[in-house]
Amino acid sequence: MRNSLSALWSARSVAVVGASERPGALGGRPVQFLRRYGYQGRILPVHPKHTELFGLPAHPTVAACPGPVDLAMILVAADRVPAAIEDCLAAGVQAAIVCSSGFAETCAEGARRQEALVAQAKAGGLRILGPNCIGSVGVATGQVTSFSPLFEAPTTRLVPGSLALVSQSGALGFGAVSLAFERGLGLGWAVSTGNEAELTALEVLATLAEEPECTGLLGYVESLADVDSLRRLAAAGKPVALLKAGSSAAGARAVASHTGALATDDRVTDAVLRRYGIVRVSDVDELLDVGEAFATGTRASGDRVAVVTTSGGSGILAADALAQRGLRLAELSASTTAALAEVVPAYGSVDNPVDVTAAVMARPELFQRCLDVVAADPAVDVVLACFCVLTGSDVAGIAEGLARVRQATGKAVLVARTGAEHLAPGAGAELRRAGIPVYATPGRAVAAAAAVTAGTKPAAVAAADRGASPAPGDGPSPPRGTSEAEFKALLRAHGIPVPTGRLATSPDDAIAAVREVGGRAVLKAVVPDLVHKTEAGGVVLDVTPGTAAAEYQRLVALGGTVLVEEFVTGAVEMLVGVAPGPCGPMLALGLGGIFAEVFDDVVLAPLPVDPAEVRRMLGELRGAALLHGVRGRDPSDVDALVDLVVQVSALVAGWGGQVDLNPVAVLPRGVRVLDAVYLAEGAD
Repeated sequence: MRNSLSALWSARSVAVVGASERPGALGGRPVQFLRRYGYQGRILPVHPKHTELFGLPAHPTVAACPGPVDLAMILVAADRVPAAIEDCLAAGVQAAIVCSSGFAETCAEGARRQEALVAQAKAGGLRILGPNCIGSVGVATGQVTSFSPLFEAPTTRLVPGSLALVSQSGALGFGAVSLAFERGLGLGWAVSTGNEAELTALEVLATLAEEPECTGLLGYVESLADVDSLRRLAAAGKPVALLKAGSSAAGARAVASHTGALATDDRVTDAVLRRYGIVRVSDVDELLDVGEAFATGTRASGDRVAVVTTSGGSGILAADALAQRGLRLAELSASTTAALAEVVPAYGSVDNPVDVTAAVMARPELFQRCLDVVAADPAVDVVLACFCVLTGSDVAGIAEGLARVRQATGKAVLVARTGAEHLAPGAGAELRRAGIPVYATPGRAVAAAAAVTAGTKPAAVAAADRGASPAPGDGPSPPRGTSEAEFKALLRAHGIPVPTGRLATSPDDAIAAVREVGGRAVLKAVVPDLVHKTEAGGVVLDVTPGTAAAEYQRLVALGGTVLVEEFVTGAVEMLVGVAPGPCGPMLALGLGGIFAEVFDDVVLAPLPVDPAEVRRMLGELRGAALLHGVRGRDPSDVDALVDLVVQVSALVAGWGGQVDLNPVAVLPRGVRVLDAVYLAEGAD
């Protein structure tokens, strides 16, 4: 059965509602563009007062058009859109592009109009792109159902290719399309989604991923809330890169807990995209750079990179960029370096980065031998060739040699070519024709290399393969206002280790409680809504029977009860938290204690997690070495920490709200949850 969304790029017929020959009218552009770019389907101008427009028969309504009508493009005032939608429903239209503005992007009344529009369309089974969007393009079919001025420019030529580009922002999206065409990067599809009243950029991307000819997907998104489409997109197995807006909006999240303060929107985005094997980029240039690699089908099975360069400086820059991007310089085998030593002059380098020098470049057969030797090393996943001042006479042999390596080994091969275009006109195009993505600097090439090493096996899929994640707990979440003592009792009941202790009822009882836990204790004020007890003076460490009565009196004066617990020392303090995210609950794991926000050393991951995922997260912490013993301290019980994180994550996954275990004391043997807070959804 034909997917209704495919009408956005391969419709057999397009009705343009609001078509007009009036100079400057937006309704005239789609008709003109469809004809200019060779669309072969039926073009159906719709206008109540005309019988002919642009030399084509015009129709008073969509329902009056000779059917079937696959796609309607609506370019009328906002107050006329509901009637246009009703007309589309009567005509049995599959999908409609609502270009009209005046909806949720304007005011509360516009938002209500948009909600009504969606309800109207859903009732009739009509899919809506927009409103407030610039349209869509199917490059192969010439279907330019857009009013973007890009397609009005006399110099614009469609550059066909196998990439899809989808953008919530129409102006930014079609600006990126123009830049792609300018650099010769071919696209198969371009779609803007506007207000996303019903159809999201993620759903469009997921649908395009099912197109057999599509080799990669690029997108600009402002939300990751469409989780089902995100999962579907990842499951398609095609490379995806997203430019996600809003990286500076860190203050929007509630900061009542340490976890909430550290689980910023930007970190959540990084964690979610990583889970689904999606590359995140920082700007349009990087998005298109990654697209260059996707277009050639370049993929890597690992992150070990061999750099072959004619310039020592380029090699150093490449090595620095690899470290910054989390990739590894491949460790070449002794046999590889020995073979290179037979070719590379003594003033070059046979270690990675391999500096073959200009002398080897002067003899193409020697350069080819170096490439073959490096690429054949089993420790190499990616070959990055760096050239400077490459001239025209060198290009053909280099392109041929690199293509031969790629074909023979199946390994990713990328090029950094630093030099003016006029030195070797057409060199980039020749390398691309050989299936080799090429970039102006080592840093840009490394960024693309990082993209083709990402997502080869998304973490979510890997976790499912391992099958080690416990099932989420099915018990009810704690009630609003649950105290620390009550929450710890719940944790203890589920086998999660907490300190020995109890509530004290009087100064004398506090003395007795301190003795019960061994004579050294921590006293805490248990006061409703007091989350950060240390700042309020609500925590006292190393309390003895001699000081217990006085400290009890001071703490109880804060307005609650007093919890007496064993004093745990000699531990590394960690933070384990769970907070709501756009794609479900997020785990935060990092260095904890009262300076958790100061350390700002935390890694996030969507739930569920398994032991392997938790160990990966711990390995990414800047302070990971603390767990392995430093300055004569014993190593911490990482196994116990991993078990606790997995157990807590499974227990709280369905609760909602925020869970803040900080600190979690990781001892040489065992762990203890020293402080525990649960904030129900909606709690301040």
